[in-house]
Amino acid sequence: MSTMPASHGHNEACCNIPPVVSDGYVAKGSYHELGNYKTYVTGPNDAEKGIIVIYDIFGYFDQTLQGADILATGKKFPPDTEEKQKNVGGFFSDPEHVPHTVAAQLPEYFKAVQASNPSIKSWGILGYCWGGKVASLITSGDSNFFQIAAAAHPAMVDPAEAEGVKVPFILLASGEEPAETVKEFESKLKVPKHVETFSDQVHGFMAARADLSNPRVREEYARGYQTVLDFFSKNWS
Repeated sequence: MSTMPASHGHNEACCNIPPVVSDGYVAKGSYHELGNYKTYVTGPNDAEKGIIVIYDIFGYFDQTLQGADILATGKKFPPDTEEKQKNVGGFFSDPEHVPHTVAAQLPEYFKAVQASNPSIKSWGILGYCWGGKVASLITSGDSNFFQIAAAAHPAMVDPAEAEGVKVPFILLASGEEPAETVKEFESKLKVPKHVETFSDQVHGFMAARADLSNPRVREEYARGYQTVLDFFSKNWS
């Protein structure tokens, strides 16, 4: 398989390593059309807290849905051909998909989600990969409406955004994110925080690239979600 360099500041792994597909997981939620977007909804109908998850480029993979189900209860481009590599490059170069555009569209989508879930009074956000960038952009911007945020193996980590983050923030990096940049991001956060690097895990270990047949990956996948849950429980009133 040929390789492709990182595109538009994105992690190189997303441009080259196909996601690992784990068979057999039965998702507990269902799909709904909210704000003109296909949305996976999971969790109790009377919940008072909700989490909006910004998935990675691989979309609704079992590992990502399973992660959403874990949190609720306590387009697919594997670039293994030249054509698919072009699709990945096109995704990241398309202005519609860049994190700044998604962050700008999020308020309107949030209104639709909120209208569909009137019992929820408080919202958090979790972003994988480029979704982690969206999480830092929205929570450091003037239009933030989240009370807490998480970024899992985030792409395009920018310490300059950390200073403006207004809510408790957890960042779980893989061994493939730039260590010094992650460290600088942590040092500039002025809110309750937890920043940790899962040094033996690949970019995407909490989402589409989690090889859950590997005991070590499965252990760290579970520990990652438990760490998010613990942080949210402690810092989200």
